[in-house]
Amino acid sequence: MVRVKSGIQTKKKHNKVMKMAKGYWMTRHKQFGKAKEAVLHAGEYAFVGRKRKKRDFRKLWIIRINASLRAKKLTYSRFINALKLKKVGIDRKIMSQIAVEHPQVFDKIVEKVS
Repeated sequence: MVRVKSGIQTKKKHNKVMKMAKGYWMTRHKQFGKAKEAVLHAGEYAFVGRKRKKRDFRKLWIIRINASLRAKKLTYSRFINALKLKKVGIDRKIMSQIAVEHPQVFDKIVEKVS
């Protein structure tokens, strides 16, 4: 039987991991074992970060809307409830942009809803 040598595939795999670990600190960009571990952890953090980003932005939009509403002696929860009752289909992202960039338009929306 012929002996199979897997040096080429191993080298490709190692190079791929080392390329992904470029810019990492100390042995994490030099040694394959440490680099592989670092790349795996980085992938996990990136995945969690993509999910967390959505959560953080929604939180920011709610804070901005609430801040604009508090100046008008209204709470966020009552405003959102009124929006749903009046069937106004503006999402929180757009609502927060309007509140920050165009306060006059936001005032009109608040008057219309409440």
